[in-house]
Amino acid sequence: MAATHSEYRGYLRNTVDIEAAQHRFHPAHSSEPTYRPLLFGTLAVMGLLQVASSVAILLHLTGYLQEVDLSTAPHRPIEEVQTEPVLNALRDTRKTGDRRRCKTSKDSLPSAHLPIERHQAYSKKGKPNAITIDWDEVHGYSHKMGYQKGKLLVMESGFYYIYAKTCFRYYKDGPVDSSQTEVPQVDVSNTQLIQYVYHESIKQNSKSVMLMKTGSTMRWNDTSYNMYCAQQGRGVRLDEGDALYVNVSNAWMLDPDGEGTYFGAIKLGN
Repeated sequence: MAATHSEYRGYLRNTVDIEAAQHRFHPAHSSEPTYRPLLFGTLAVMGLLQVASSVAILLHLTGYLQEVDLSTAPHRPIEEVQTEPVLNALRDTRKTGDRRRCKTSKDSLPSAHLPIERHQAYSKKGKPNAITIDWDEVHGYSHKMGYQKGKLLVMESGFYYIYAKTCFRYYKDGPVDSSQTEVPQVDVSNTQLIQYVYHESIKQNSKSVMLMKTGSTMRWNDTSYNMYCAQQGRGVRLDEGDALYVNVSNAWMLDPDGEGTYFGAIKLGN
C-alpha cells in the first residue's frame, strides 16, 4: 500500500508539473502567429518607404535640372544655349584685340618701307661702278625713322630687320624708263648686277660697313627682254644716329617700279 500510495503521489506530482509547464510555455506558442504578420508588415512598409524616397529624389533632381536649364536660357534651343558662351568669349577676344591694336598703332615700333624714286638720272655708260639708290619718300612709309639723300636714318636704338630688293631689266628696242629717251648701246652679254647694303655707325664716326651683298653676272641677249632681281635681308643692332643705304652696279638698268625695287627696315626689339 505504501508503494502504491507513493506512486500515486508521484503520478499526481508529475501531472501537476506537466500542467504547470504547459501553462508556462502556452503564451509563447500563442504569440507566434501574431509575430510573423507584424514582421512582414514592417518589411513591406520599409520597402514602400524606400521606393517612395527613391522616386522623390529622382523627381527632385529632374526638376532641379529643368529649373537650371530654364533659368539659363528660357525658350531657347539647346544649340543656342551651348554656343552662347563661346560666342561671348569670341566677342570679348575681338574687343580685347581691338584695344591691343589701337595701343599697338599708337605705340608701334619704328619701321620704314621706301620704293625706288622713278625719276633718277643714272649714268648710261654701262659702267659697273656701284652708286647709291634714291628712294621715294613721298610714296613710301616711315614711322620713327628718317630719310635723307638715299639714306634711312635710325631715330631709336634697337635690334632691326633690314631688307632690300632691286630689279634690273634691259630691252634694246625700248627705253628702260619713260623719263629716259633711249637705252645705251652697250654689251650686256656679261653684265654684273650686284646689290650692296651698307650701315653707317655713329659709334665709328659714321664709317660705312657692308651688311649684305648679293647679285649675279648675267649673260643677257640684247635682242630680247631681260630681267633679274636681287633680294636680301638680315637682323642687325642699330643705334640712334646710324644710317642705312643701298648701292647697286649698273644702276641705269634698275626697274623703276616700286613693287620690284624697294628698301625698308623694322625694329624687332631692344
